[in-house]
Amino acid sequence: MRYGRAMRTFVALELPDVLLDSLEKVQGRLPVGRASKRETLHLTLAFVGELPEERIEALHEELSLIRAVAFEVQLSGLGTFGGPTPTILFADVQQNAALAALHKRVRSALRKAGISAPRERFRPHVTLARFRAGMAAGDQQRLAEFLSGHAAFAPPPFRAHHFTLFRSILYPDGPHHEAMSRYPLIPGQDQWVLT
Repeated sequence: MRYGRAMRTFVALELPDVLLDSLEKVQGRLPVGRASKRETLHLTLAFVGELPEERIEALHEELSLIRAVAFEVQLSGLGTFGGPTPTILFADVQQNAALAALHKRVRSALRKAGISAPRERFRPHVTLARFRAGMAAGDQQRLAEFLSGHAAFAPPPFRAHHFTLFRSILYPDGPHHEAMSRYPLIPGQDQWVLT
């Protein structure tokens, strides 16, 4: 991992193609807002921020030491952030003890690598779209109808087999994410079949 300068970084779960297909179908029906690009859809475990290369190397070493069992993740329902004037549309993630435990281990790896991350409640989600500030009343109504029509959104669960350290590069057309390193999760006992 030699990149030579400070980089915006985050740790996340990558999403399988079949789930990305489902999310793109939902995005295609969105009446307002700017949909996130398929290649940027992910489930963030920790946003790290700008880091110099030596800190990234230290974080990589700590993340490599994490031992956690692979687990299933279920997306269920859509929601918005931003209060009365939404700024973000997201696919919600059902509560999951294994996911929460992995998040805590990633946060611990950040601390051990000498990286301070903001204290915030972990609310796992997948960002699907962003809205401009000051959304018109008509657009808010169309968004409310869209959310009501997709309240039962629940694609099949996916199994997380690894987590990933990404760098994010900002371009005029939006961010581009590049996987720097992947960290495998241990196959769970329910995956083993004795014959």
